[in-house]
Amino acid sequence: MTLQEIGASLAGSQGEADTPAKQHLMQIRDLDIHFRSDDGGLARVVDGATLTVGRNEIVGIAGESGSGKTTLVEAILQIVRFPNRETHGQVLFSTRAGKQVDLMQASDREMQRLRLDEISYIPQGSMNSLNPVVRVGDQIVDGMVAHGTNARQAKRRVTELLDRVGLEPKVARLYPHELSGGMKQRVIIAIAISMEPSLIIADEPTTALDVNVQRRIIEMLARLRDEMKVSIVMVSHDMAVHAQLVDRVAIMYAGQIIETGAVRPIVRTPMHPYTFGLMAAIPSIDKPRTRLDGIRGSTPSPRNWPAGCRFHNRCPNAMPICTSVPPLLAPVTPGVRQTVSGEIEVHSGREVACHLYEESTPDDARVGEGAR
Repeated sequence: MTLQEIGASLAGSQGEADTPAKQHLMQIRDLDIHFRSDDGGLARVVDGATLTVGRNEIVGIAGESGSGKTTLVEAILQIVRFPNRETHGQVLFSTRAGKQVDLMQASDREMQRLRLDEISYIPQGSMNSLNPVVRVGDQIVDGMVAHGTNARQAKRRVTELLDRVGLEPKVARLYPHELSGGMKQRVIIAIAISMEPSLIIADEPTTALDVNVQRRIIEMLARLRDEMKVSIVMVSHDMAVHAQLVDRVAIMYAGQIIETGAVRPIVRTPMHPYTFGLMAAIPSIDKPRTRLDGIRGSTPSPRNWPAGCRFHNRCPNAMPICTSVPPLLAPVTPGVRQTVSGEIEVHSGREVACHLYEESTPDDARVGEGAR
């Protein structure tokens, strides 16, 4: 997708200011997901991630491959607890009953109850997520029955769920191999909404689908948010997908969240040099043909993140302080600011981790202009 198509997607969306603060459904606080290797090394795949998700809000998580997006959302759901995993921090989730649960401390039994019932998951690769020898309808029923729904009632709901995702009732009698990629993805979404959850986590749900099917999946997710009043965490490396769907977006790099805010100002006027580089790599069809400015280098290894700002060795705006002092993800003071996108009007709700903005520099590390 080109910059012009992204602009068209944003045309009817929110204004430059961030959306009003919402009641938090989920709060991720300083979350670490580390893995200890056999040789004693430590892979800090997610390192100090902080993010909030409001009720009835769609939050996007963007970043290149290897940034830690999938590890972050799989940790929220506690899908696989590897024996070599080390975790710190909190993921606070507000249940329907009004109870706040730290998902990182929840027992296996409690997580089993929360999954699908209150938090559902749309995994990467719908092709591999369905049982190839079980009919689609039976797979939809299985999840509901496992969470206490009467089998007869669950079977009656299958047609309704398929209709909700744009599939005909006859699909319930088919096997996964008889469906197209887009139809399989819709079946996965039907399973995800079967228990009317409060939160849906969608991990690259449009990957490997053609652009027309992608658009239909995106439109369906937006409609389900409005109809069900459900929150969605949308994981994708594709900024165009975020521009079309989400309310707020968080940019991840090297295991950390480095910029957050409403999707429109982040896409149009990114403040972090990494986000600016992502947007600069998208082609434009109404400007003179020029070589695209890709981000030089590649994502470093989680076993050996660079000191200081983890982007400094790829950053065209790097300063001496960047090589030694990690910047803080901090709210940017509203007003007219000089940024990597030029002089812009910054509204409340914008956060960035970059020494170009004094809010991100720890108090004990602030020095004269010569080091910045």
